[in-house]
Amino acid sequence: MAEVAVRNVIKKYGHLQVIHGVNIEIADGEFVVLVGPSGCGKSTLLRMIAGLESISGGEVLIGGRVVNDVLPKDRDIAMVFQNYALYPHKTVAENMGFPLKLKGRPKEEIAAKVRKAAEILALEKLLDRYPKQLSGGQRQRVAMGRAIVRDPQVFLFDEPLSNLDAKLRVTMRVEIKELHQRLKTTTVYVTHDQIEAMTMADKIVVMRDGHVEQIGAPLELYDRPANVFVAGFIGSPAMNFVRGRIEARDGGAAFVSDHGTVLPVPAGTAPRAEPVAYGIRPEHIDVRDGGISATISVLEPTGSETQIFAHLGGDAINAAVRERISARPGETVPLLIDPARVHLFDDKSGARI
Repeated sequence: MAEVAVRNVIKKYGHLQVIHGVNIEIADGEFVVLVGPSGCGKSTLLRMIAGLESISGGEVLIGGRVVNDVLPKDRDIAMVFQNYALYPHKTVAENMGFPLKLKGRPKEEIAAKVRKAAEILALEKLLDRYPKQLSGGQRQRVAMGRAIVRDPQVFLFDEPLSNLDAKLRVTMRVEIKELHQRLKTTTVYVTHDQIEAMTMADKIVVMRDGHVEQIGAPLELYDRPANVFVAGFIGSPAMNFVRGRIEARDGGAAFVSDHGTVLPVPAGTAPRAEPVAYGIRPEHIDVRDGGISATISVLEPTGSETQIFAHLGGDAINAAVRERISARPGETVPLLIDPARVHLFDDKSGARI
């Protein structure tokens, strides 16, 4: 079994603490993504799982065994780095087989495992080439192949796609997910790209400043973010936030922004004296009669949808709609918000209400 458990893990550099009591349980065969902005501690945490960083407190377990003091080579893990880390003077086959060569495995076994990994990654015709003769995507596949031949308990990926162009990132995203579905090896993947996290993960761990903000399935985080940070980080384009209060209106309740804009709230919402952050995703706003009149600032047609940047009174708002919009900047459009899709957060703590 290859469960990974991170229990009350702390990391300090002298007096500076960068990881604050993190707890994560990763099931056997699960694909877990650590995501967050630069400096949140996700790569540091991954390196502690790998044994490349010491652990200042807490425990890391792999397959039920505490590995705090176990050397990286003895943890039965394989890591794929951002920069590929290939030997330029070795062929693709030699690069892929090098970990087994270091372990003194027979040449026949190495060749067989390299061939098998090459078939999985469509590298059979490239085995005699050198890294300089490969594209970025091919080099990344070689790095993945080098990890596969080790047949580890756990794969660790540290932002492996960040050096690739946008189109190739999409292709490699699919390839890595297909690889996981085929091998069913426990995988921990680090990225700052929330689209990668949403499309690849079985479970996402959202981090900020060395703390875990929320853990859950991708759509769970999208539909019920625990706080303003997660709500703003997960989803593209980002969620709109408007500050104000929930007041009693017409026998029910409505949100009134600090600029006086009145917006609908979910059924059953009670008035609230404390300030509130009102969240609505751009894709949950329609241009439709009966909506609130908004003045267009900028239109961004992308083909599949049009992003509308507008103002509701003094409040900026972004809508992403499928319809083609003929209006121009400076004109008004009716924006209809689905109250069932509204998210409400305490403005002081940021926590979901």
